[in-house]
Amino acid sequence: MTLSRSDPQDIVVVGITGDLAARKLLPALYNLEAENLLPERGRVIGYATDPWTVDDLREHARQSIAAHSRTGLDEAVFARFARRLDYVSSADGMEALAARLGEESCVVYLAVPSSAFIPLVGQLDRSGIAKRAVVIIEKPFGHNVESARALNDALHAVLSEERIFRIDHYMGKETVQNLLVFRFGNAVFERVWNRDCITQVEIGVAESLGVEQRGAFYEETGAIRDIVQNHLFQVLSIVAMEPPVSFDAEALRNEKVKVLTACHPVDPAQVVRGQYTAGEIDGVPVRGYREEPGVAPDSTTETYAALRLRIDSWRWAGVPFLLRTGKRLRARETRVTIAFKDVPLHLFSGSGGTHAVHSNHLVIRIQPDEGISFSFIAKQPGPEIRTQKVHMDFGYGSSFKVSPPEAYERLLHDVLHRDHTLFIREDEVERGWEIVDPVIRQPGPVHPYVSGNWGPSQANALAAGAHWHSMEDDDPAAADRVVAAAAESARR
Repeated sequence: MTLSRSDPQDIVVVGITGDLAARKLLPALYNLEAENLLPERGRVIGYATDPWTVDDLREHARQSIAAHSRTGLDEAVFARFARRLDYVSSADGMEALAARLGEESCVVYLAVPSSAFIPLVGQLDRSGIAKRAVVIIEKPFGHNVESARALNDALHAVLSEERIFRIDHYMGKETVQNLLVFRFGNAVFERVWNRDCITQVEIGVAESLGVEQRGAFYEETGAIRDIVQNHLFQVLSIVAMEPPVSFDAEALRNEKVKVLTACHPVDPAQVVRGQYTAGEIDGVPVRGYREEPGVAPDSTTETYAALRLRIDSWRWAGVPFLLRTGKRLRARETRVTIAFKDVPLHLFSGSGGTHAVHSNHLVIRIQPDEGISFSFIAKQPGPEIRTQKVHMDFGYGSSFKVSPPEAYERLLHDVLHRDHTLFIREDEVERGWEIVDPVIRQPGPVHPYVSGNWGPSQANALAAGAHWHSMEDDDPAAADRVVAAAAESARR
């Protein structure tokens, strides 16, 4: 992150009274204020349907920051931040908002449901705000190929591509960005990052939570649209990309698009969809998806998806990429697991050892307990040759003694500086939808799985002789750290 203030500009948050603003945007803006990274001159203007006053917004911001900021609430910092806050009710119209803005350019964050994107962009155009604004839109960017193209066309009728920031908060995570440094800054790994040495790549987003109060939203979305097409594909593109010619935004985004272009549209036969039923999470009984508020009693919406992809490139031909995500799984973890090919001859398999010989695995933990570990085989102390799997481990917290900044802090800072590096380009969006389009058109059956497990057993067939990895394949200390980190994250 470039530690500097941007040029003077206002920040407009459309939908500032909503959940996203309360949990993520207001705390992120406050933390940027605390680090003197907001513009020296510029306001944070809320725009929403609620008939609030500026004082209402300030109190809402105080409560949101106290509850969700990683740094807590500092009264002196909040006093500075509160002076920036302003509010315009949508009942007064975009013209009233336009009159409140300064002469400089501005950032407009559309923190609203995707169905409101196109109408709001039209209002920004008619009010004249669009002429001096850059616009941030949240996922989902459409719900299939056709709707994504229609959304891009509507945006481009008003805004050039340079003034559109499609945000996926996974790209703001330190561990995702560290993948670039890890791959291209360490020759020992870059030289084995290919089909000659790697037998399988897994990317997984597991959640122990259910859909909570988002049942109606999830009924229209499902796990493939909610996680696979955006979050998982973003991580996939960084894991599999070729070295960019520079760290320039377009050079990096070009390589990400090349990965998705080389990725075959998914075969519906290589996809397993699941839906959680009643069970237990950490010993606490939880209800099934069909018992959640807003969910149809005969719903066939997937809360779990696993798929097997192939990338036809010189680097990755023949290497399966296994992607999975699910709710109400045994633990919360987001990770990339690189399985390296086994040794050609097991010299120690008949030596009386009590542990089987394991392949080497590289695990990049994105959340919680951010870090990287590498497993290898070592000899146990003693006169006999007895092997054991051991780990080298790097953790962000223990190595840097600081917690990484929240993703939205980094991404908002980049928008203020007009840096597109970590944002999604239109062709990337559309290609992502093209890859999952076959399974959206022919979704196949949904398999039940008991809450607190790792998903339906049918997904095991996708690993084709291998198996899915989780924190339970790591050493017990690593598993304990993940559990402790998840508990600390929930506490914050």
